[in-house]
Order: sequence, then structure tokens, then C-alpha cells
Amino acid sequence: YGSGGKTVGRMLAKELNIPLYDREIIAMASEDSGVHEVLFSDERLRPDLRSRLRGLYKGGPGLGYSTPAKGAPRDGELLEYQAAVIRRLAETGPCIIMGRCADVILSNNGIPHISLFINAPFNLRVRRVMDTDGLDKKGATKLLHQLDRRHRHYYEFYTGRRWGAPAHYDLCLNSPSHGIDGPVALDRQ
Repeated sequence: YGSGGKTVGRMLAKELNIPLYDREIIAMASEDSGVHEVLFSDERLRPDLRSRLRGLYKGGPGLGYSTPAKGAPRDGELLEYQAAVIRRLAETGPCIIMGRCADVILSNNGIPHISLFINAPFNLRVRRVMDTDGLDKKGATKLLHQLDRRHRHYYEFYTGRRWGAPAHYDLCLNSPSHGIDGPVALDRQ
């Protein structure tokens, strides 16, 4: 968050004339599964709110899974619903998929893809979030720490890989080094 990755994704989608999927995947998974969209936003919800929404009990089999109330989907099931949508979209034709562990889902299913990780130094991300979200420095810093922690935990829990580790991506870019237009220009070379 704050690195310009979504902007790069939108620009690439426009340049390549292919669809971009981000939160639309949640809507599609919700429609396919019949599970309310808000439950797919787990990594963005506060744990106490998520628990109340899902009617979860403490405990569970460990490894981060919670024991859901009768009829509530388990965390892994929510990811599987999204994974089915991601596979279907990728098999339909070229597209850009933002996040959602898509790199690992596609790899595990033998679906050819190129995975990018776009980052920026923390202080530049803070400045960008201050500008785009209208937050002061303290608020932007707090938001970035929260989102980074949530994204890292979600990705690492479900994939067993270290989030942002260059070895797990085809291309890692530092957006200030290349500018927001840089990754799109690389496509033309």
C-alpha cells in the first residue's frame, strides 16, 4: 500500500488492453459461494469485528485457523472460493490480478503468469498515503504499519512464502527508482 502498485496495474491493463481484477474477485467469490462479501475482506477487518461477523469461537485446530460457528466458512474455504475465481479468470485469457495470493495460486495450478512485486521505501509510502488518503504523518504511518502487518500475515499464512521476498516474484520494482510509468515502459522494451 502506498507504493503505487495499483496505479501501475491500472496503467498496464490500459496499455495492454486487458482487464484488471482487484476487489472484483471478492464480489465474484461471494456470488459463486453465497458467502457475504464482507467475510472475504478478512485481512482488512479488525479481528474482533471479524469474529463477531463470523460468529467464531476461540481455539480451533491451530495454524491460524479459527473454529467457525456452525455453517460459517473456515478461513481456508474463503481463500479457496477466491482461488477458484482467480483460476477461472486466468484461464479465460490475459488479465492482471492484484494481490490475493494470486502468484502462488497460479503457480500451484500450473497456470503461466508473470508476478510483480512493487514496493517503495517506507518514508515515500508515508508521503504518498498522506497525499492520496489525506492523512497526517502519524495517521499514514499507523495505517501503513497495520496494512503491511495484515498483508504479510495473510500472504505468509496461506502461501508459506515470505511476503515481498524477491525470489518469489518474476520482477520486483522499487517504484521511486523507475517512477510509476517505469513498469509500463519496461513492457514496451
